[in-house]
Amino acid sequence: MVTPTSDLDVSVLLDCQPAPYRESLRYQGWPVELFVHAEEAMQHFLAKDRKARRPVTLRLIGSSLVLLDNDGSGEYLQEECAAQLAAGPGPLTGAELQSARYGITDRLDDLVGCADDDERLLIATDLWRATADLLLTGHGHWTGTGKWLHRELAAFDHDAGTEYAKALAHGVRSVAPGNTEPIVETITQALNIFGGRFFDGFTAQGPG
Repeated sequence: MVTPTSDLDVSVLLDCQPAPYRESLRYQGWPVELFVHAEEAMQHFLAKDRKARRPVTLRLIGSSLVLLDNDGSGEYLQEECAAQLAAGPGPLTGAELQSARYGITDRLDDLVGCADDDERLLIATDLWRATADLLLTGHGHWTGTGKWLHRELAAFDHDAGTEYAKALAHGVRSVAPGNTEPIVETITQALNIFGGRFFDGFTAQGPG
């Protein structure tokens, strides 16, 4: 989706210095983000994407248009990233699912009991993020941050015939004038897909 303030993302693969680095600049008035990679650095970021289930570099390359490809590596990487994008992320572990349910449950309680307008709005925004993330990753879809989280959830809704993206956004807007019911209802519905609220019995292993 291109907007009046969109920048142009350009990935460059080099086999030597000065890669890897990132640079922001303007070219003929157009904001440009350069992502200059060496093979090892690129594989690092692709692995990071898969672990976080947030396909930043995967999408940047997999959805790209190859402009220059001297040895075929650009086309190969584009096809490989596109295939990984289509395959989706790995499933949530049992511990990850419990942690997500617990975190959302805990913040729901904070939201319902909050008497401060500003705090209530900020809690609702955090709940929007956490619930959207659970809906996506819990269904084996990529997640994201900021606008990409909303876009990923809207794309999921389109395929699944649901309206979670609109419902959660409406819920956050409703909290501003003091109405928490819409977002509580939507989040409760989402939690019920994965076993409902979860608080009693939650444990988390510390570093050892």
